[in-house]
Amino acid sequence: MKTQAEISRIRGFGVHAKERVSVNNNMIELNETNFGQEVLNSTQPVLVEFWAGWSDPCKAMAPMLESVAENEAVPVKVVRVNVENHENLTEQYGVRSVPTLLIFNQGGLQDQIVGRTTEQVVRERLERLK
Repeated sequence: MKTQAEISRIRGFGVHAKERVSVNNNMIELNETNFGQEVLNSTQPVLVEFWAGWSDPCKAMAPMLESVAENEAVPVKVVRVNVENHENLTEQYGVRSVPTLLIFNQGGLQDQIVGRTTEQVVRERLERLK
């Protein structure tokens, strides 16, 4: 069980500019400061989930995204942006609904999935990057 301090850090509060905040071993919580390093400068494809804690579809997709992050067949970094805490990123990428998944490769936005989706759909979209 996470402590209140860890939960606050995961939500993006008190995060140092260059610090990586892991939601678990395979997923990273992003903020405006580390987005560029973790996504735009990444050497591997990145799946960014824009999510909100009150969203049932976001909660339902969490295990699927963890499975995608753990699968080594299609290497991808899975990261999350809480739309309530990071409105600038949400606006910058035109996110109007949660969950929204953005797929980046070599620093550029390659694909987008809006709304609840399946692991198969996500994997198919990631396969297109090969």
